[in-house]
Amino acid sequence: MTRAAPAGHVAQQGFTVHTRGRGFSEITDKVTEAVMASGVHTGIAHVFTTHTSCSLLISENADPAVRDDLERWFGRAVPDGDAIFQHDAEGPDDMPAHVRSILTGVSLTLPVHGGKLLLGTWQGVYLWEHRLDPHQRKVTVTVLGH
Repeated sequence: MTRAAPAGHVAQQGFTVHTRGRGFSEITDKVTEAVMASGVHTGIAHVFTTHTSCSLLISENADPAVRDDLERWFGRAVPDGDAIFQHDAEGPDDMPAHVRSILTGVSLTLPVHGGKLLLGTWQGVYLWEHRLDPHQRKVTVTVLGH
C-alpha cells in the first residue's frame, strides 16, 4: 500500500530594504522572521529581489572586512564608468550595477529545518546594493514545505 505524502504548505511574505547606497544590508533577521511566520517545519525558503542593480548573497557575518574586500574586488573587476559600457542612462554606476547583480544573483534558496532557517554559524543573508545612491529594494520570501 502506498501512502500519499502529506500536503505541503506555502507561505509568502515581502519586505523593503532601505539601502544607504552601495554596500551590504544584512537581512538575516527579516528572512528568519518570514520563515518562522510561515509555519513550515521542514522545507525551503526562496528569497528573491525584484531589482536588476542589487543582489542577494550568503556571506560571513562575523568580520565585516570580508564584505569590504568583496566590494573592493568588484570595484576592480567591474569599475564604474568603464569605457566598455554603452548603457549609462542613470550614470557611471548604472551598467556596473547590472553586471554585479548578474554575477552574484537576485535569488537564494535556503533550507528550513525545525521551523528555522538553516545557516552555518558564520553565515548571514545580505542584500548587496550596487548603486551609489540609496534605494528602496523589495524582497520576497516564499517558504515551501510541511
